[in-house]
Amino acid sequence: QVQLVESGGGLVQAGGSLRLSCAASGRTFSMYIMGWFRQAPGKEREFVSAISRSGGSTYYADSVKGRFTISRDNAKNTVYLQMNSLKPEDTAVYYCAASRAVVTTTPKQYEYWGQGTQVTVSS
Repeated sequence: QVQLVESGGGLVQAGGSLRLSCAASGRTFSMYIMGWFRQAPGKEREFVSAISRSGGSTYYADSVKGRFTISRDNAKNTVYLQMNSLKPEDTAVYYCAASRAVVTTTPKQYEYWGQGTQVTVSS
């Protein structure tokens, strides 16, 4: 089993930066594909980014490409999402998720989820 805990969210001005962290329990972290999703009020959960088991391959939604960077440190059982040039449209609860399957943008393919961290970007 994998337990995920997100941190690093908060309030930031448009154009600013935040780095989200997701700490995982257990000794099998490197076996999982990791993803970040977000959900704004009244909207469906959407894919943000994903990273392969070794960290060698990364994927991004078009809306964040060039601004966000996903990375992982398997020795620390942690995945990160560096968010730069933040926009008000980035405001959402951000969730970390883990999957034993292939990299996917579909939330239902991820088996484990954190409880989320709020990111609010002011105009």
